Amino acid sequence: MIDTPHGRLAQRLALGVPALLLAGAYISQYGFGLYPCEMCWWQRWPHFAAVALALLSTVALPRRLWIALAALAILVSGAIGAFHAGVEYGWWEGVTACAVTSQAGTGDPLEAIMNAPMVRCDQAPWTLAGISLAGWNFLFSAAGGLAILWLLAKERRTS
Repeated sequence: MIDTPHGRLAQRLALGVPALLLAGAYISQYGFGLYPCEMCWWQRWPHFAAVALALLSTVALPRRLWIALAALAILVSGAIGAFHAGVEYGWWEGVTACAVTSQAGTGDPLEAIMNAPMVRCDQAPWTLAGISLAGWNFLFSAAGGLAILWLLAKERRTS
């Protein structure tokens, strides 16, 4: 049962970290026009899973298991982010070069595809302090996932 401060914090982080990272991704996409490439989408899927697992931990037993699985999903997203950042920085080649994102609901589907922006996976569209969005996802996901697992281990020792 999650009835210690460490366990409750782990549960909150398991929900908050991926939710906030997804919110940031969607704000950058729809608010600032930074459309995701294919590898950006790959980073989002584990965060979706982590949110679902964290929500499941609020109603299903064993809670510690669902929180740990959410932490692992967050770490998977971070690993994909590290790979993607390496592709952006030219450290290694990616498995894909670009992706097209269509704008749903714009009328003619063919026109939407033809006018969709071409988004390359090997070019960082934005950086902060020299770190791309994929790099930031790696940093936040790795720190968050490891913190959740550490809190769960600490919670297990105190319960």
